[in-house]
Amino acid sequence: KKGRGGGTPPATRSFQAIRIAVNDELGAIEDVIPAAIDALAPGGRLAIISFHGLEDKIVKMAFKKAAGQLPPAMVPLSRWEPQPEAPPKVVTLITRKPLVASDEEVADNVRCRSAKLRICEKL
Repeated sequence: KKGRGGGTPPATRSFQAIRIAVNDELGAIEDVIPAAIDALAPGGRLAIISFHGLEDKIVKMAFKKAAGQLPPAMVPLSRWEPQPEAPPKVVTLITRKPLVASDEEVADNVRCRSAKLRICEKL
């Protein structure tokens, strides 16, 4: 039986959540991105493909932090408040928005529909 939306069965999301929690996939991503950036030589590029919204958010925030941009939660609501110091800029963002598969690619390979590619380059 399919879910209310007619898409994937509801158990699919449950098992995906269990797999992510048991394997600590999100924690692994948080640990590996800074290590990968440190391992890059100047001018080296790091490309990460994410297949899930939670993964993509972690990659996006890690790349922005490495690019010296403050996460939205750190920016004060008023400019009269003391401004936090920006993190050091270690990389430059090659892709400001993620690259996603075209409609033609999705027609050829349906599994690529959720893939997002983000790229940064070490300074």
